[in-house]
Amino acid sequence: MSFLRRRSAATPAGPDFDVLAMDPGDWPGNLGAGLLPAPDGSCQGVFLRYDLFGGRGPAMIIGNLPEGSPARDLSDGQIPFEVAQLLAALENDEPVEVLDTEDVPVMQGDNLLIVRRLKLSESRISCVQFDRSDNVLVTIASWDRPITDDLYALLKPLPAELFQQG
Repeated sequence: MSFLRRRSAATPAGPDFDVLAMDPGDWPGNLGAGLLPAPDGSCQGVFLRYDLFGGRGPAMIIGNLPEGSPARDLSDGQIPFEVAQLLAALENDEPVEVLDTEDVPVMQGDNLLIVRRLKLSESRISCVQFDRSDNVLVTIASWDRPITDDLYALLKPLPAELFQQG
């Protein structure tokens, strides 16, 4: 979890929203989770880091950012927080920017998602984003593997209690 640690803020107790991600029990590799705290100690986001490479770096990061989270405020061309965390975890300090976005309709169960595919200057990173009905922004950043529509079928709500610190 050290890849998400913020020195200036208290650690939040946990999110007040459900987290949409792949169930840790269904994932064969290493899994890490982190909370993005606000100065007041509230939870401004949850990030899950899935590592299939045996400790040599993550394969995917899935973030859930509620409405009002400062990590959602990006300037033109700026990469999402999840992409920055993926690059940091891979110790890749090359500059990366968003070149283009495309909205694509995708079915998740009975729900239609409008998925934003981000084209990045680093072609080995795939990144998609979509807004949930509760205004939580989900971002998926993947290293060296495309994000296909079947991934959305694996996403399920993980209860906020799973991330409570006690």
